[in-house]
Amino acid sequence: MRSPELAGTTAPAAQSAGPALARTVRELLPPDARFVVCWREPGQDFYSADETAPASLVARALAMLGKKGRAQDAEILDHWTSDHGIEIVLAAQGASGVIAPMRQGWQAMARSAVAASLDAWQAKARIATLEKSERLQQALYEIADLAGSQLEMQEMLRRIHAVVGGLMYAENCYMVLYDEVRQSLRFLYFADRHDPYIADPTHEIPLSEIPTSLTMALLKHGEPLLGPSAALRARLQIPHDPSHGPDSEDWLGVPMRREGGVCGAIVVQSYEHRASYTDEDRALLSYVAQHILTALDRRQARSELERRVEERTHALQEANRVLQAEIVERQRAERLQRALFRIAELSITSESLERFYAEVHDVVGELLYARNFYIALLAGDGDELEFPYSIDERDPSRPRRKFGMGMTEYVIRTGLPCLADRAAIEALEREGKAKTSGTLSHNWLGVPLFRDENVVGVIAVQSYSPAVAFTPRDQELLTFVAHHIGSGLERKQAQDRLKTAHAELEGRVESRTRELAAANAELMAQIGERMHAERRLTHQAQHDTLTGLPNRAQLLERLALAIQRARASDPASEEHRTFAVLFLDLDRFKLVNDSVGHAVGDELLIEAGRRIVAAVRGGDTVARLGGDEFAILVEQIDGQGMAEELAGRVLGALGAPVWIAGRELFPTASIGIALWVPRYRSGEDMLRDADAAMYRAKSAGRDRSAVFDEAMRDEATRILDLEADLRRAINGDAFEPHYQPIVRIADGTVLGHEALLRWRHDKRGILAPGEFIGVGEDSGLIEQVDWLMYARVIQDMATARTEGYVSVNVSPRHFRSPDFAERLLGLLEACNVDPKRLRIEITEVALFDDAPRALRTLSNLRHHGVLALLDDFGTGFSALSYLHHFPIECLKIDRSFIAGLSTAQPESLAVIRAILALAGTLSIDTIAEGIETEAQRDALIGLGCVSGQGYLFGKPRPVTAS
Repeated sequence: MRSPELAGTTAPAAQSAGPALARTVRELLPPDARFVVCWREPGQDFYSADETAPASLVARALAMLGKKGRAQDAEILDHWTSDHGIEIVLAAQGASGVIAPMRQGWQAMARSAVAASLDAWQAKARIATLEKSERLQQALYEIADLAGSQLEMQEMLRRIHAVVGGLMYAENCYMVLYDEVRQSLRFLYFADRHDPYIADPTHEIPLSEIPTSLTMALLKHGEPLLGPSAALRARLQIPHDPSHGPDSEDWLGVPMRREGGVCGAIVVQSYEHRASYTDEDRALLSYVAQHILTALDRRQARSELERRVEERTHALQEANRVLQAEIVERQRAERLQRALFRIAELSITSESLERFYAEVHDVVGELLYARNFYIALLAGDGDELEFPYSIDERDPSRPRRKFGMGMTEYVIRTGLPCLADRAAIEALEREGKAKTSGTLSHNWLGVPLFRDENVVGVIAVQSYSPAVAFTPRDQELLTFVAHHIGSGLERKQAQDRLKTAHAELEGRVESRTRELAAANAELMAQIGERMHAERRLTHQAQHDTLTGLPNRAQLLERLALAIQRARASDPASEEHRTFAVLFLDLDRFKLVNDSVGHAVGDELLIEAGRRIVAAVRGGDTVARLGGDEFAILVEQIDGQGMAEELAGRVLGALGAPVWIAGRELFPTASIGIALWVPRYRSGEDMLRDADAAMYRAKSAGRDRSAVFDEAMRDEATRILDLEADLRRAINGDAFEPHYQPIVRIADGTVLGHEALLRWRHDKRGILAPGEFIGVGEDSGLIEQVDWLMYARVIQDMATARTEGYVSVNVSPRHFRSPDFAERLLGLLEACNVDPKRLRIEITEVALFDDAPRALRTLSNLRHHGVLALLDDFGTGFSALSYLHHFPIECLKIDRSFIAGLSTAQPESLAVIRAILALAGTLSIDTIAEGIETEAQRDALIGLGCVSGQGYLFGKPRPVTAS
């Protein structure tokens, strides 16, 4: 039996199912019958035929697939669909006469036998597919393992080659990397039985040197190539070039891609067999090629990391070497410093000069070799030399002598340190500059001792062994120490002279004692005055100098005692009573200072203190904390009601008008109340909570009191946590711009976008500015957040991910910064963004805070192309004068007026019409904010407004979604 290929048909023979299926049908037909069985699987037709079956019979059977109804051809014995949905056609020649009498029974047997054979063939095909998938998966695992191994690059590629060889014929294989920018390639790996070329992975080959290479054509073509190399060259119109190696019978190359671009290729080829590779091999190699590229990228990344680690290691080693040297130098300096301190101390504590010399010797011995050490001093009229201290292993005694030509005298004559070895000493003797006596040393170091810039002696060390030599550093060290020894010696000698004079002083002291007894009475009177002054100072330290009230320190002391008493008392007893702290702040006190002067403000503070004291009970403590802040410690109260009643009395007393410096003032205050609870550990905690409650009272309208409760505590904790989250978000760059389109209202054409700040909170998701802007402004962090925002917006503009211009909101806090314009323009220049694409949105407050600076900033930005938009126009001063004065490009009509269009409010209509008329007169553009309905849009078109933004045209979205 055979399964022949037919000319002119696309149906393949089923090689695995053919023999078994043919044998099954043969058993059902006469021996001389010629037959064919065709069937259709999804997407492909198959057939199995008798060896003697003519091609015309196969063609007719295949033609029946897909047709409905029974064929009129007598050679089509059966045409049916199996239980598994497979369409089958059975055709035969020379068998119709035999089966005609029993056609129905025969068809049932034939259908059953053919279906069973096809089921068996399909099962084997699925098994083969699974085995192939398993081999591919194992190959990918091996490639991934090789990428993470410590193998050399060539060994890793050789093993990857072996893995590819397990999937297809790949005895001849090479891999290249392609650099599109440099227009060159490198052969990372090359293995070929017929081509002797030896690849150098580091050698770059320009594409201009290999214009006729199939590899270059593959990289340029960017798609897999399959077929004989000669046929591929003919198809791609590439001339033959023997320098690129011999032709192959079958050639398969697939590109490797990274981020959509070709970055390399892998090629396998066969020199013996044509059609060695199939489309399935091409698809398989393409899949494997990407994993090979991933393996190469991982290896490259690891190599780069190792290189950086090595560089960092070298840098750290160098830094450690420098640090060790600094440590050694610092230790040396510390030893020297300790030595100098010790010398200074010895000059005071030593019992005698002899003891001072011995202890100085010990100090010098800690710094350098000083086994042989002596101190020489000029004596008499300077014509003699004495040695008050000498320790020497060769010359145990040094008697006083006439000033001569020794090494010691040489140092005194020159006034310079001398470091000499035996050769240098002999050279000095030959020159007649010195003459040694006693045992000749191998190394000698002497430095002069000075007193008032005059040399008075020498301190010297010497070595009798060639193994011990002094260095210039030792000379420098001993010179430095000698200066301090000279000073110490002078102090010690002065101390001895002082002892001599002390005996004379004792006589004088006795006579003076009688005089002191007489003066003692006068001194006692002075002591009384001093004690009175001390009491006055103590009072000043615990009281405010302006009002005479207790100050913060005294208040905290009394609070500590109150907390101590509260903790010691029994809460369950009937006599148990609590206490509270009232924190008071005068409302708008700064206005008084700024308008009528600080002297009037001081008088107002004094009067306020008097009124507060008059309003409280006798045992309560009223303290001034500073500025316009007062605090009241209220003890022995029954609860919150009593504290609130006292706060009401204080507010009533303060509210009465007062005449100061010819002006009638009406002072008011805001009071915060904190009641004692066991969680308070200190008075500072209670003052803090009372202060928080006071701010709650101020925010509620002033001239009132508020009691601190757990809600305030929770709010404070929330704000503290939010501030911590905000700081972490700044470090993690968790802020991003969401862009809302600014459109031409008439047709919706996008003119630009407004960048709106959003915080991508790790737990709460996307947060709008209203949820954190207050905390950011109070803590000063909002400035960092805004600059992160500006940087992100300009980066998006640099990547051309937004249409038209982009406007960013600038707070007055930023706008007041003297370097705002330069810093913003610097960001644009760093990202190579045209400044004309950026606009800033400011409020009227930013203009009026510092008008000259605002004008300079806006002019500078406009000169570079950055235009200004006036945000929330119509809600502030909206003065015509500053629109003439400042270079404003556009007015943004506040959304509150746009919302009024929906309810047909005549006020909103009139304001919008006035703004548009004003802007038209000044040739200033306008943008309507908050357009949410078509009615609002139509109304604005009727009023002549050209541009706008709002949910009707698009909500703010991140750049990836816009």
